Amino acid sequence: MQSPRNNRSFTQLMAFDIEPQWLQALVTALSEQTERLARDHKGFLSASIQASEDGRRVLNYLQWQTREAGEAAFRSFESGEQDFWRLIQAHRAKAVTFGSFQVLHNIERSLDNALHCQLVD
Repeated sequence: MQSPRNNRSFTQLMAFDIEPQWLQALVTALSEQTERLARDHKGFLSASIQASEDGRRVLNYLQWQTREAGEAAFRSFESGEQDFWRLIQAHRAKAVTFGSFQVLHNIERSLDNALHCQLVD
């Protein structure tokens, strides 16, 4: 039996293909935009910006309490003062891939070094 969708957190993943000389500028811009989204939108859980070792790929991972929270934040990202499409153009991304995911299983290490596994209902 499947669980109701609204009990699961929601993840947005954006992968950027860029030239290495644009890496730091893109990471800075994504960091600023992610901080704005986290501050201005309810339902934010976490985010991560990661770069490949060769500097040609950047991943931006945002996790939200609900799909609705994530989609509302992304709509503002698309049309806000710091327009997402201008961000892509300014940092000369060759390709951008978007993905949306529901979290089904989490494994985390706590401060006391114990592993906690959670199947999300």
